[in-house]
Amino acid sequence: MNCDSSSTTSVNGFYSFLTQALDNLDLSLVSHSFMSIQFLQHVLSTLQSFHSQLCILVQKLHLPVGEKWLDQYMDETSRLWEVCHVLKSAVSGMENYYTSGSNIGFSLNDRILETQHYRQVLRAISGCQREIVGLEEENRSLLETRIQPLSLKFDENLGTESKFNNFNGFQGVLHALKNIGSLLLMILLGALVYHHPETSFSSQLDYEGHMVLGSAFLVSAARLHQRVKTTLINQQQQHQQGILLYEFLNTKAVMEDVKVDLETIVELESEVDDIHDNVKKLKNSFEVLKSGVENIIVQLDDFFDEIVEGRKKLLDLCIQR
Repeated sequence: MNCDSSSTTSVNGFYSFLTQALDNLDLSLVSHSFMSIQFLQHVLSTLQSFHSQLCILVQKLHLPVGEKWLDQYMDETSRLWEVCHVLKSAVSGMENYYTSGSNIGFSLNDRILETQHYRQVLRAISGCQREIVGLEEENRSLLETRIQPLSLKFDENLGTESKFNNFNGFQGVLHALKNIGSLLLMILLGALVYHHPETSFSSQLDYEGHMVLGSAFLVSAARLHQRVKTTLINQQQQHQQGILLYEFLNTKAVMEDVKVDLETIVELESEVDDIHDNVKKLKNSFEVLKSGVENIIVQLDDFFDEIVEGRKKLLDLCIQR
């Protein structure tokens, strides 16, 4: 995140920071495959930067000790902590899937195999595909039991009420950050946990006429939100349920291609010209998925450490005053 941290020493500076970060995300969505690991890592790093810069802002505003701003901050970071744990549970649950998929790829080497062996591989592919169904069912349950109670949605009433000026404008910052955080968390959840067409990205940001909260960053948030929805429609994924992670969907598609090749070989008892190419694609796709999932887990673990450190830092700050 190439943003000067000195710009976040004031409330207006923080809103400018949000605007630039959201615009960068919008560009990232255009330049990377939709819901790819690279884009999602950018989303996660943006959340991390918001949290770290918020801690810097608190120290500069000299907020009153014993007021409810600290409780609101703790509530918001608790929500963030819970959602990130759900994200980690979901991506960690992919391990059995990509391990099984990798084994299938390595079992198909370059030599011509016996028909019986091809049948064994077909059974393994069917088992791997059933594992996808089980994984997505578990993730849907995670979404319903642990995420839905958190009410991750946009607040459409970001008005100019004086309450947002409380604590030198910090209450407005928290309120705005909660909404932007909801947008980014919904993107991560739809890609890594479960996308449900009836709930994901269904809310609209009401961003006009709210100057006290910084209209520029709200416009940027609405633009990113709309681009995600539009891309879902353009790629005909708006009605698709399940995990939308690009690398995950790619493994499913390539595995299906290999399955069709093997069924042809077994049925006609003859080789398929491009099976070796598809097997290579299968191996590569699972290697990319494995690497990407591991990177996301490392990033989430780092974020957990940062949340703990930030909460401790602000508590110590209040004690010292």
